[in-house]
Amino acid sequence: MPSATVNGVELSYELRGSGPKLLFVNGTGATLATTSHLSGVFAETFAVGAFDQRGLGQSSPVEEAYAMSDLAEDALALVDHLGWDHFLLAGISFGGMVAQEIAVRAPGRVDRLALLCTSAGGAGGSSFPLHTLADMTPAERAKVSVEILDTRFTPEWLERHDDDRAIAGLMAQHFARDKPEDVLRGEVLQLAARRRHDVYDRLPGITCPTLVASGRYDGIAPPANGAAIAAQIPNATQRLFEGGHIFFLQDPEAFPAVIAFLRAA
Repeated sequence: MPSATVNGVELSYELRGSGPKLLFVNGTGATLATTSHLSGVFAETFAVGAFDQRGLGQSSPVEEAYAMSDLAEDALALVDHLGWDHFLLAGISFGGMVAQEIAVRAPGRVDRLALLCTSAGGAGGSSFPLHTLADMTPAERAKVSVEILDTRFTPEWLERHDDDRAIAGLMAQHFARDKPEDVLRGEVLQLAARRRHDVYDRLPGITCPTLVASGRYDGIAPPANGAAIAAQIPNATQRLFEGGHIFFLQDPEAFPAVIAFLRAA
């Protein structure tokens, strides 16, 4: 897998597909290895650049705290490395936070922006404080992670919906499992940057067409947070989909709608 030394760190990245250039930014704790299915959907239509953020996956480990602005600068340095002057931009969850920072820092380079299940912070509302899960027991962490993933996910709901029960089980396993120290350190530093995220007052500086996609039952990035983002960006619209924080896997209309929006460029 190729890598690039940018902004003082080595980022592992991949290029997939062909077509218009799209930078895809992963969510909290996600890596190229764990979300290849998501970037793969985009790669059916676009030339997708995706990467492991600093301290995660195969990118270089980090020891010191950093800010969301540092992650945005990492991404911009990477697209410079790739030789992309202009590009489409899509960010999921935490990746949507980074994508907002990228778009306010380089508005002339982003042709269209898709923000999925994310928040602006500050007056625009913050996403659920995932850093608080670290103080819970594995069982508590698994329970809360399911409840915030989709606010409908009560035991009674999951008993009646097989697909949602399978999704909830996978998510509970993800949050409950033990991880190596270096992985935990990278995730802790990422969550610390997430905790300080606040781009709301700078969103009017984003000039490109923007789609804000939200899940109706998202307990991590509630639809109201998406509405706040859409109201702050001059050329933005919000669309609600059936599902929670992973509505793009729950609602069959979600990915086609996001891709159609990005292809409109």
